[in-house]
Amino acid sequence: MEMKLTIKRVPTVVSNYQDDADKPRAGCGRNCLGDCCLPASKLPLYAFKLDPAKQLQEEAASTKLLVDILLSEWEDRMARGLFRYDVTACETKVIPGNLGFVAQLNEGRHLKKRPTEFRVDRVLQPFDPAKFNFTKVGQEEVLFQFENGDGDDSYFLNDAPIIAVDRAPNVVAINVSPIEYGHVLLIPRVLDHLPQKIDPESFLLALQMAAEAASPYFRLGYNSLGAFATINHLHFQAYYLSVPFPVEKAATHKIPLSEDTMKNGVTVSKLINYPVRGLVFEGGNTLEDLANVVSNACIWLQDNNVPYNVLISDCGKRIFLFPQCYAEKQALGEVSQELLDTQVNPAVWEISGHIVLKRRSDYEEASETSAWKLLAEVSLSEERFEEVKAYIFSAAGLVQSDEEEEEASEGEGTTTFAPVPVTPLPVAEGCIVRQ
Repeated sequence: MEMKLTIKRVPTVVSNYQDDADKPRAGCGRNCLGDCCLPASKLPLYAFKLDPAKQLQEEAASTKLLVDILLSEWEDRMARGLFRYDVTACETKVIPGNLGFVAQLNEGRHLKKRPTEFRVDRVLQPFDPAKFNFTKVGQEEVLFQFENGDGDDSYFLNDAPIIAVDRAPNVVAINVSPIEYGHVLLIPRVLDHLPQKIDPESFLLALQMAAEAASPYFRLGYNSLGAFATINHLHFQAYYLSVPFPVEKAATHKIPLSEDTMKNGVTVSKLINYPVRGLVFEGGNTLEDLANVVSNACIWLQDNNVPYNVLISDCGKRIFLFPQCYAEKQALGEVSQELLDTQVNPAVWEISGHIVLKRRSDYEEASETSAWKLLAEVSLSEERFEEVKAYIFSAAGLVQSDEEEEEASEGEGTTTFAPVPVTPLPVAEGCIVRQ
């Protein structure tokens, strides 16, 4: 008999329409993102350049048009009172230590809501139109459409028809329960009812957004089902945080690849001296090369029921992939009560080192040791990680050569799982610079 793993959980609210999404309505009449309203609507449009990475490759000056517009529109929605709380008022600090974990006290995300049964043992689950999904979001929560302008220049229109006539539009909407300044959702082809499942086209779109943003402080993240995605409708998250994430500073070992494998320019490294085991993909002759390699790795994980998280960093040029098992351990009763009491669900942002805490006592007592202890529970064992890595390489068309792995690119060069010295933060500890 198949065992069904479930955990009681309180879903994170990402839209003001989520609470009553299952209530019957006579017609619509609320200007939503569904088939009833969106095709005939007009929304702001951000059209990105044909090759958003080209400007970065040529090291030309960037106007950072996307980030400027996104943050301006986000602040407009804040002024309209569309968020459930003011995230800019949340206390934030950099925890002293080798990696500089970032802790935030965000009591607003602890919602007293009816618990629901959430299945954690299936990474792929069919889209259910009866449950909350992003077609039920009101258009006032949308910042703009995000489409390829097929030209050499980007542009923004305050009012534009839905231009993707041959397919559903991509939209960028606010997360009404934000983790950080500028927290948004990138929803590919919103009308296509795609489940939370990465495919090459949608993953390339996320890389294009990161490249177009042209800011190392604007990152995108992805959580699969079973790895703390709360909505089974395809989406990426993104926000602006003006300090390095700890994982971006962690030591890595470059994995030697065969010459044939390296023709696409993609390199792969393994994180070391970090509490969560993961892979780092970089380079690529084009954004599409990098997107294809990583999306193929993700497709193997989701097809083989391995929960995972993805961080898109460095303007789309560096991608961290974390297979994880915390929710499974939680469902099996293998997580300590001490960690469960924190009510922290370690998704992509927590794994990357930005830890959102819901209790003041946890925030005031936060240390590198406590952060390490939490995240270590997320990681696959070394044996399981190496097994998964081999399957990922095969699925992504990567062949590891017989050469020895290079020394760590940072840190002491050891492969033990313990903190190592890293480059000091560009800002004082305990201070976050908001721009």
